[in-house]
Amino acid sequence: MRISELLRLVIINLSQNKFKVILTSVGIIVGSATIMMVLAIGTGGKLEVAEQFKNLNAGAIDISYESNAAAFGSREKGNKMPGGGIPGGAMPNGGGMRGAVPSMNDFFGGWGGSGDRTNQEKLVLSTADMEELAVFVPDVSDVTISYTTTTEVEGGELESAGSYTIAGVKSNYMTISNLSMITGEFLSGENDENKEKYCVLGYSAAKEIFGSVYAAYDDVVYIDARPYVVSGVLEEMGSVSSGISPDTTIFIPYETGVKYITGQNISPTITVISADVNRVDTVIENVKTVLADSYANAEFTISDAGTKMEAASKSNDTLQLLLIAMAVIVFIVGGIGIMNVLFVSVKERTNEIGILKALGCSKRDILLEFLFEACFMSLIGSILGVLVAFGITPVIESFSVRVELSAQGALMSLAFGVITGTIFGFYPAYKASSLIPVAALNQE
Repeated sequence: MRISELLRLVIINLSQNKFKVILTSVGIIVGSATIMMVLAIGTGGKLEVAEQFKNLNAGAIDISYESNAAAFGSREKGNKMPGGGIPGGAMPNGGGMRGAVPSMNDFFGGWGGSGDRTNQEKLVLSTADMEELAVFVPDVSDVTISYTTTTEVEGGELESAGSYTIAGVKSNYMTISNLSMITGEFLSGENDENKEKYCVLGYSAAKEIFGSVYAAYDDVVYIDARPYVVSGVLEEMGSVSSGISPDTTIFIPYETGVKYITGQNISPTITVISADVNRVDTVIENVKTVLADSYANAEFTISDAGTKMEAASKSNDTLQLLLIAMAVIVFIVGGIGIMNVLFVSVKERTNEIGILKALGCSKRDILLEFLFEACFMSLIGSILGVLVAFGITPVIESFSVRVELSAQGALMSLAFGVITGTIFGFYPAYKASSLIPVAALNQE
C-alpha cells in the first residue's frame, strides 16, 4: 500500500473519532505546553540574571565593615587612626578633642605599634585604605570606594521634598560599575578633590524630579538644602540584584558628601577589580592580608561579583531542571495514554486489520498505519500545547516571572510530542501488525 493511501486511511480514522483524539492528546497538550514554558522561563531567567548583574564587573571584589561595637586594632602604618584620621592627638573622624582629656590608653595607643586599643570606636574604611590596596595588592586593575545614604532632595518639578538614595563615589565608579551616560558627563576627579557640589542623576530619579531626562541636565537640585548642579544623567539600567540601583540614585563626589552630608558617619565599600577573573580568590587572600596588617582583629565582609553571578545562574539552572523533569513526567503520562488508546483501538479494529491483511496489506503497512495515527495524535496535541503556552504566558507574567517565548521552544515542543507519540505508539502498532489474518477475521 502506498504511503498516500495509508495517510488517507489514517485521516479518515482520526476524523471519525475527533473527541477521542482530543482526549487522548490531553497529556501531550500539557507536556508540550510545559516544555515550551520551561524553555521560555529558563531563557527569561538567564536574561534576568544577566540584566541584574550587568552593572557588576566579573572581577569585582567588595570589601565592607559592619561595626559590632567591639574593640579592634588600629591602623599600624603611619600610626593613623581608623578612617584615615590624623595621628598624634587628633580625634578620629577628623574632629577636635571637644574638650575631653585623652586617657593614657588613648595617648599610648597613638604611639604604640601593636594597635591594641580598648576604646570602642567605629572602624571606617577610608581612601587611604583604598590607596593601600591599589599599591600593595598585586593583579589589581582598579580600585574605588563608595558609600550610600538617604536624604531629602528638592527641586525640579517636585512639589515637596522627596527622600532619595545618595551615593558618594569616585570618578572611576562609572567605569567599574559598567554605567553609561545618556547626557552630560560623570563626576570628575577634580569635582571630588575640590569638594564641588555637582551630581549625576539616575534615569528614574531624573524623570521623577524634572519630568524629563534632558531637562535635568545642567539644572539644579537641592540635596540636604544645598544646591547641586546636575552634570549628567545615566542611561536606564533596569533592576539590579546587588548593590545600589543606579536608576533611582543620585551620585555626588565622595569628599563632597563627607563634607556636606554625612561627615564620617558612613560605612563605605571598597571595590577592587581583579585584573584576571581567574585569580579572584588569590586577590581576595592578598586583600585580607593587607587589611589584617592595617586593622588587627577586625573582620571584614568580602564578596566577589563572580560568585554572586554563579550562584544566581546555578539557582536558575536548578529551577529549569526541576521544570524539565516535571515536563518529562507529563510527557510519559501522555505517552502512556496514547498507548492505552491504541491498544483499545487495535482490539476494536481487529476485524478491520484482518480484512486489510486479506486484501494484501503487509505487516509493514499495518504497522505504519497505527504508527501514523499515534504520530498524528501527538502532533495535534503538541500544536494545541504550543497554543496553550502562548495563551497562559500573560497569566504567568502577571506573577512577575519573566517569560521569553521563542520559535526554537515551539519547535522543540512539537518534536518532543511527535517523538513521544512514536515511541509509545510503536508497541500497539507492532501488536496490530502481528495479528494472524484468519484469527483476526474470526475475532468477535
